[in-house]
Amino acid sequence: MIKNLSRAATAVALALLPLSLSVPVSAAPTTSATSATSGAPIASAASVGSLGSLGRAPETVPITVGVSRLSVVVEDRTGYERDSFRHWNAGLNLTDGCNTRAEVLIAEAVTAPTVGERCALTGGSWFSYYDNQTVTPAGSLDIDHMVPLAEAWDSGASAWTAGRREAYANDQGAAASLVAVTARANRQKSDQDPAQWLPPAADALCRYVSEWTATKLRWGLTVDETEQDRLFALATECSGTTVTYEPVP
Repeated sequence: MIKNLSRAATAVALALLPLSLSVPVSAAPTTSATSATSGAPIASAASVGSLGSLGRAPETVPITVGVSRLSVVVEDRTGYERDSFRHWNAGLNLTDGCNTRAEVLIAEAVTAPTVGERCALTGGSWFSYYDNQTVTPAGSLDIDHMVPLAEAWDSGASAWTAGRREAYANDQGAAASLVAVTARANRQKSDQDPAQWLPPAADALCRYVSEWTATKLRWGLTVDETEQDRLFALATECSGTTVTYEPVP
């Protein structure tokens, strides 16, 4: 009880700090967002629409406030299988021949690749912010789920429909959900939360914690107590950082 009060008091105090040092969070893409209504698989153009049109406006809060909004629940990985999250599907544009992975690579490219037949990508370059690496070619990159699929399962996705899990695994409605990074960084991270793994690049820390928190808030995912404690500790090092998220219905 005392611990929870202390944590809440810390959140309130830090939330009052000035935001002039705010670390920008990547803006959501201008393309239409993936529909994630409960039970609706992403299988047709009708299932892809703007979340904004549903009246769920993005919200920006201080990082400590964002962390304090995460519900604390004991994690349980019982029954988890990676195949429970269908990916990569046909993506947002069902006529371009590109799956979600390829569409994310195209969207996040620093230097645009050439898109060939069957969405074959040649050339181009990418910046992996986890480890401050410029990467080429596209095949050297992994698309990381900001909150890994196993972690999402532990945090509430085990109760979702297959359609909602598919929507989560292919979410292009928020720039933070899927991130092109080096295969090395992604595999080091694996399915670990911020209490277990953080990006090796020091200047990536605040962005990563912000985007992790935003993704959990976006999808209504929970945290365990160790994870929340670590997020609060990290937030004190990122006191000017904000969290921007748009809840998925």
